Amino acid sequence: GLDFFVKNLEINEKLISLQIWDFAGESRFRFLLPDYVKGASGAIFMYDITRFSSLKNMEDWLLVFNQGLIKTEKRFPIIMVGGKADLIKKRAIQSEDAIEIAKKQKFIGFIECSSKTGENVGKIFITLAKTMIKEAGLIQDNVLL
Repeated sequence: GLDFFVKNLEINEKLISLQIWDFAGESRFRFLLPDYVKGASGAIFMYDITRFSSLKNMEDWLLVFNQGLIKTEKRFPIIMVGGKADLIKKRAIQSEDAIEIAKKQKFIGFIECSSKTGENVGKIFITLAKTMIKEAGLIQDNVLL
């Protein structure tokens, strides 16, 4: 379903709290996405590296997401994430293909992670948070204000 949680990070010795709204790719919540975009400062678009259909679904969600952005006239950082990196032998989507999509969409980056092992999970949030802080003008001379 639609989940909400808070992720606390420390960046430059300052505590940062991110509010995460997880749509989990369920189409029944798709109509809500444009309204959530209005209050967002960044986004994570995630797909399953073992299922090609999840990449296609992510692209469909991106269209809905961009419709919400058009209404708000905002632009903000988006990172693309390939999940289930621990299932490398079952890979259906090559990293290079996903990187091309991320570049085409002008995402801030691409990371593969594993929720099971924890690999790169923290890196996703730190990368996104640092970019959001920078774009919000909250960093001056590499110091978080």
